[in-house]
Amino acid sequence: DITKANILETIQHTDHDDADLIAMYQQKEEMEKAVQDAEKDYYDSKVKINELEIELSNLRKSKDVTEHLASELKDKKTNLKIELNSLKERLAVEFNIEIEDILDDEPPADEDEEIVKENIEKFKKQLNEFGAINPMAMEAYKEMEERFTFINLQKKDLLDAKSSLLETIKEIDDTAKEKFMEAFVMVRENFMKVFRSLFNEEDSCDLILINPNAPLESDIDIIARPKGKRPLSINQLSGGEKTLTATALLFSLYLLKPAPFCIFDEVDAPLDDTNIDKFNNIIRTFSSQSQFIVVSHNKKTIASTDIIYGVTMVEQGVSKVVAVDMREVA
Repeated sequence: DITKANILETIQHTDHDDADLIAMYQQKEEMEKAVQDAEKDYYDSKVKINELEIELSNLRKSKDVTEHLASELKDKKTNLKIELNSLKERLAVEFNIEIEDILDDEPPADEDEEIVKENIEKFKKQLNEFGAINPMAMEAYKEMEERFTFINLQKKDLLDAKSSLLETIKEIDDTAKEKFMEAFVMVRENFMKVFRSLFNEEDSCDLILINPNAPLESDIDIIARPKGKRPLSINQLSGGEKTLTATALLFSLYLLKPAPFCIFDEVDAPLDDTNIDKFNNIIRTFSSQSQFIVVSHNKKTIASTDIIYGVTMVEQGVSKVVAVDMREVA
C-alpha cells in the first residue's frame, strides 16, 4: 500500500511538471515574437533615419550650391558696379556726358542723319581739343618707368639693409645687456664682500640699477652706510669712508677680471691709521693674485710692502732711486 501511494504521488507531480513546461514554452514563444516585433521596429526606424540623413545631406549640398551661386552673383554685381563707375567717369571726363542723362532718355528708334552728323562733329572737336600726340611721350614714359623701377629696387635694398641692421643692433643690444647684467651681478657681490671686509660685516652696502628695464642706459646708485651712520648720499661720508668705498668699488671691478698689475697713486692719503691698516690688509690679501704698485707717503703703507722704491733728490735737478727689499730686511 505504501508503494502504491508513492507511485500515485509521483504521477501527480509529473502531471504538474508537464503543465509548467507547456506554460514556459508558451511564454518563450511570446517573448520571441516580442523580440521579432522590436527588431522589425528597429530596422524600420533605422531605414527612416538613413532616409532622413540622405535628405539632410542633399539639403546641405543644395544650401552650399545656393550660397556659392549667391557669392558669384554678389561678385558679378560688384564687378558691374566697378565697370559702371569706370564708364561713368570716362563719359564725364572724355565726353562731358553724365550717365544719368543717357539712362533717363529713351533711345531713339530712328535718329535723324543730321543729328548723327552733328554728334560726329562734336566728338571730332573734342578729340581735336586733346591736342597733337607727343611722339616722345612713350619714350619719356619708358624712361620714367625705368627710373621708377630702379628707385623701387634701391628702396627695397635700403629697407632690407635697414631691417638687417636693426636686427643686428638688437642682437648686439641683447648680448651687451646679458653680458652687462652678468658682470653687474658679480661686481655687486664683490662690492658687498670687499666693502664689509673694509668696514664691518653688519654694514649696509649695495649697487642698485635705477632703471633695471634699460640697464645699459641706467644710472647706478652706490649705497654705503657704515654701522652707526645713516647718510642720505655717499657725499655725506667722511673723506676716509669715501676712499674706502671707492676702493671697495675698484676692487669689485678688479675681481671681475684680475690684472697682473694694479697701480694706486696716493689712494691712502685721506685715511687715518685705522683705515690705513684695513687698506693695507686688503692689498696684502689680493697681492697673491696680482702685483700692486702703490705710490704713497704713508709710513704704515710703506712698511707693509715687500719692496720699497724711494725717490730722493741728491742735488738740484737730479733724482735718485733707492730700492729696499723688505723681505731681505725681515
